Amino acid sequence: MRHNDMSEGKSVRLLRVGEQVRHKLADILLRGDVHDEVLAAIHVSVTEVRMSPDLRHATVFVKPLLGADEAKVLKALRTNTAYFQGEVAKAVNLKYAARLKFLPDESFDEGARIDALLRAPTVARDLAEDDDD
Repeated sequence: MRHNDMSEGKSVRLLRVGEQVRHKLADILLRGDVHDEVLAAIHVSVTEVRMSPDLRHATVFVKPLLGADEAKVLKALRTNTAYFQGEVAKAVNLKYAARLKFLPDESFDEGARIDALLRAPTVARDLAEDDDD
């Protein structure tokens, strides 16, 4: 979120509602309330939920444990979106039920890529040269 796009109060509200949605979805997945073979077999983490400014849309970032079967997990989540939206609407008191969009959380992959780059011999050598100066 860019700070000049909205007032501080609204941005805090978006974060708070997003966190409520994240907790509810994580709870549903942890309890196994969704009757789906894929979701029952694989532990899925809900890493972040970003709400639109009007609170009508929620982008849900998920990561299967160890990145296993990510495509199958996303398909299962998307297949059960109506159920998730209904449960979230009951738990999070909003004027409108937020429409959920499930996306893979690639921040872990990006972090691993950056870590690998920093550990590369050429980068380590360059960093060591900077320390000598």
